[in-house]
Amino acid sequence: MTSSSSSYQAVLFDLDGTLLDTAPDFALILNTLLASHQRQTLQESDIRAIISDGSAAMIARAFNCSPKDAAFETIRSEFLALYRANVCVETRPFPGIETVLARLGAENIPWGIVTNKPSIYTLPLMDALTFNPAPQTVICPDHVTNTKPHPESVLLACKHLDSDPKQTLFVGDHQRDIEAGRAAGTITVAAAYGYVDQGENIADWNAHHAIECAADLLPIIF
Repeated sequence: MTSSSSSYQAVLFDLDGTLLDTAPDFALILNTLLASHQRQTLQESDIRAIISDGSAAMIARAFNCSPKDAAFETIRSEFLALYRANVCVETRPFPGIETVLARLGAENIPWGIVTNKPSIYTLPLMDALTFNPAPQTVICPDHVTNTKPHPESVLLACKHLDSDPKQTLFVGDHQRDIEAGRAAGTITVAAAYGYVDQGENIADWNAHHAIECAADLLPIIF
């Protein structure tokens, strides 16, 4: 690896709620869907708290239904089609992320993404946004047999970046991220600014570090 002022060889990020604030677009499409079904729309803050649990959980909560209900898959299909068409309308990197990435680039430290978001949505999102430097790996569920909290995707990202997991930082806003990172042997960072369920205590995740904003990463890395 090229030398830098950091003891880390690479930095990995979860996507939704850690690297990118995708909540505005999820709020837009979920409320569009609710309105089309003559249902009351939700506040973005309410939607923000359920994004990390995936589309099934968002539909279940928003429509007060179960995956066993007859209409569930139809509604979910409508939701996913709407999201694919509006994957990057208001989505942006969280404040401070671009500064962190620029510093990583200046120090020749590669970075990557490890997400449970399927590539059919992740890759168009990557194409719509410009990162400087660009991620050197993007691991989606399509690329592995086991998704987070299993460590497989984290280990695959480390392999792509030629980084020792013990010298790799993994940042995430959900307990599954921390569990995956620890199981892979990385140093983990809990992003408290992300999509953390109300009432959840991130200290219970047993991450090595916790941050209140992305800029807090800089003194951890350097």
